Amino acid sequence: MIFLRSVVGKLWFTILLLVSFVLFILTVMLLEFFQNYNIDVTKKDLTNTAEKIAHVLEEHPEDKFPLGLEISWEIIDDVTQVVIVKSDQEIYYSPNTEKAKKLSLTEIKHDPELSKVFRLDTSVEKMSNLSANNGNRDTNYSIIGVPLHLPGEKNGAVFIYQSLEDMQETSQSTTKFILLVAGVAIILTTIFAFFLSTRITAPLRKMREAAFEVARGKFDTKVPILTHDEIGELATAFNQMGRQLKFNMNALSQEKEQLASILSSMADGVITFNRDGTILITNPPADRFLQYWYYEKGGFETDSEGIPTQVMELFQQAVDTEKEQIGEISLQGRHWVILVSPLYSNQFIRGAVAVLRDMTEERQLDKMRIDFIANVSHELRTPISMLQGYSEAIVDDIAESQEEKKEMAKVIYDESLRMGRLVNELLDLARMEAGHLQLSFEDIDLSPFINRIIHKFQGLAKDNEIQLNAEIEDGISSVSFDPDRIEQVLTNLIDNAIRHTPKGGSVRLKATSEDMGIRLEVKDSGSGIPEEDLPFVFERFYKADKARTRGRAGTGLGLAIVKNIIDAHHGSVSVQSKMGLGTTFTFLLPRKK
Repeated sequence: MIFLRSVVGKLWFTILLLVSFVLFILTVMLLEFFQNYNIDVTKKDLTNTAEKIAHVLEEHPEDKFPLGLEISWEIIDDVTQVVIVKSDQEIYYSPNTEKAKKLSLTEIKHDPELSKVFRLDTSVEKMSNLSANNGNRDTNYSIIGVPLHLPGEKNGAVFIYQSLEDMQETSQSTTKFILLVAGVAIILTTIFAFFLSTRITAPLRKMREAAFEVARGKFDTKVPILTHDEIGELATAFNQMGRQLKFNMNALSQEKEQLASILSSMADGVITFNRDGTILITNPPADRFLQYWYYEKGGFETDSEGIPTQVMELFQQAVDTEKEQIGEISLQGRHWVILVSPLYSNQFIRGAVAVLRDMTEERQLDKMRIDFIANVSHELRTPISMLQGYSEAIVDDIAESQEEKKEMAKVIYDESLRMGRLVNELLDLARMEAGHLQLSFEDIDLSPFINRIIHKFQGLAKDNEIQLNAEIEDGISSVSFDPDRIEQVLTNLIDNAIRHTPKGGSVRLKATSEDMGIRLEVKDSGSGIPEEDLPFVFERFYKADKARTRGRAGTGLGLAIVKNIIDAHHGSVSVQSKMGLGTTFTFLLPRKK
């Protein structure tokens, strides 16, 4: 069955079936022809023999009649029987009718066909079924009758008959020969058909093997061109198809790599869904978004695949309405804007693509802008109010003595200094954030530099009954940095530490050397910073006292300036704090390359 399902088997079987059918029709027609031909020839021979016998007998009448009989018996062969009717009383049978049926005159006269010889004086022929003398079986005979004209005799006739079995034997011999020839022809046809089909299908088998190689990704596979007929043209087309397929696959691969590079380099997240909502493609920002989904899956309303219901609702609306849908979602403190657009394939929607944009920084910038205006307004309102109030008191001569006027003028002066300091710090911070901060690097001996800054704050520390000291690791060589800016950093940190440390506390400045650079930390034993405020201490106008009380509170810009200066030195700054145990600010100055 496997062989017949192949092209070789089908072609071989088709050729063999066609030739066999043609040979069968030809054999049947030849057998019929030869059988009829044998019967016709036999009848003609029997008729000629009967006529010859009648002619011989007519040439030997009366006393020469016995000689005519002898000649007649010599004319016939062993399988042919003859009945000579000279008269109703005188009938002669050929000597070889001993085992065959003797045709009697009664049977002849009673047979309507054979009796025509006597009645109409004409030749007749008939196929008759006669019983043999031994009584075994009936045998078909061909009987020919011709009239016999003898002098003085009437109703003379010569009947010659022969068994059809002899003719059948001849036909069987012919049939065997024809069947033998047909069998040889079929065998030769089988060999020829198999050879022809194998030769024709050999290139097709090579094409099949090459097609399997191409299916496995070997696009360089070529089919040898052995002929210049249709199969050769097919091989040429196959090779061209392989080259074109390789070119197209390379182009698709390049486009896929290009698309993957574009997706991976996009700042926005991209998620592609198919028609039933299954995720097909994501890029790294989208993967991070999905991680936020899965992280909040327990407390977030999601569908069966862990996708938020809001996103799936946007997807379903985009598929149903065939229009873009926009929505927002917040996860892990981050804000995302989602744009879902339908995807088409031959004018049918096959899915949707969701573009996720992280709007956290924009929202934070908006908040910072609003907070900045509120904070600046708050910081300026108090000194302006005080300036306005004391100025009105002086103008209205409320202060009677010269000392009171000087006191009011000093308050006005202090508040103006405060406003100037706030404005200067805002300008410095704006220049830093705009990237306009110019650094002047110098090789500084760290120990004298730190001791000078500590000495500057010793008076303030004593007034607040705070112990201030410095620890400098031995062996620290000179460090390259901008001394003015680093002094500004240490001034801000030490000033904050002293202002937020109660009496009897301590502030320590420690410098250590590391492989990456010089690490400096300012540690105090003050009240500490609440844990929820730690991520925001380096933002502008941050203050731990939410009521914005005056007194020890500064402008809230110092730590923001500190961070910008350290970032400009390509360093890093961090803070650790616990309520009631103090705070430690640490910054690292990398070694200059």
